[in-house]
Amino acid sequence: MIGVDVGSRDRLALAVLTQYRMATTEQMHRVIAPEVRIEQTRRRLARLRVEGLVDRITLPQAGRTRVWFPTPYGVQLASEWPEMRGHRPSRTVSDPTAVRLKAGHTLTVTETALAFLEDARRRGEMCRPLDWLTEIHHPIGSSEAVIPDALLYYKRGPADGDSGAMLRAFVEVDRATMGPERLAAKLPAYERLYRYVPALPGRRPTLQEPGLEEWRRRYPLFPRVLFVLDGTGPVGVDNRISALRAGAGLLAPSRFLHDVPILAASLADLLHHSPSAPVWRPIHDSDQRVDWTRSRDR
Repeated sequence: MIGVDVGSRDRLALAVLTQYRMATTEQMHRVIAPEVRIEQTRRRLARLRVEGLVDRITLPQAGRTRVWFPTPYGVQLASEWPEMRGHRPSRTVSDPTAVRLKAGHTLTVTETALAFLEDARRRGEMCRPLDWLTEIHHPIGSSEAVIPDALLYYKRGPADGDSGAMLRAFVEVDRATMGPERLAAKLPAYERLYRYVPALPGRRPTLQEPGLEEWRRRYPLFPRVLFVLDGTGPVGVDNRISALRAGAGLLAPSRFLHDVPILAASLADLLHHSPSAPVWRPIHDSDQRVDWTRSRDR
């Protein structure tokens, strides 16, 4: 990497692209260096491209937008860094054709990440670029898994202080490309993850030692579940939230709905008001809109 300064924002840029999978030039600028001119971000990405660490495609629509993504070499290099251990997405896309086919959804996921990141910056709270992890694999048995679009880490309270709650959320971004029933089908998968106890070789759970749910190996508390809805108007958003509520009503009795905040909001509301505004609608409670960071403090 002759022309790349791995101790600077070159390193952050490659780490972000490896973790987010793809982003436009403007999105990358907002993530890594919003306080400088965008030309500096363009030069940074061009330098990484010359070194073979990232590549780009140009979308024919939307003013011929450039979309950046990591090369296999870039992914290999970034995955060796300490800050990236365990953060690499389960399915990194490094083929231009695959990037073009997946760009719509993945760029919307990146825009959702930016909504949380920029909101935390405005509020003086802590949500750093690498606190947004895409497609982390969570097994639920029978060779099945829950793979949320993203896992969000967010520390409420002053970013430079020790006080404040550390929040975690599974984020599902829906662009209305699937029917409401398929969207609602994600809830049983999360409920299975909530109660899934992996079988240990040579041991059976007992009343005295009932076994440990798999998610407890990663998280002190089960993350919130946030559905971000895009690609449809207010009526479509209402229909999808109604489907989620109907799906929640069909779940087997468990403490999942009681213990885990499950909220939905439109991406338009997040961008217009901010994710920390009371724009989130509980799936299993009243229709009163809430602030996701304070819904059922845990």
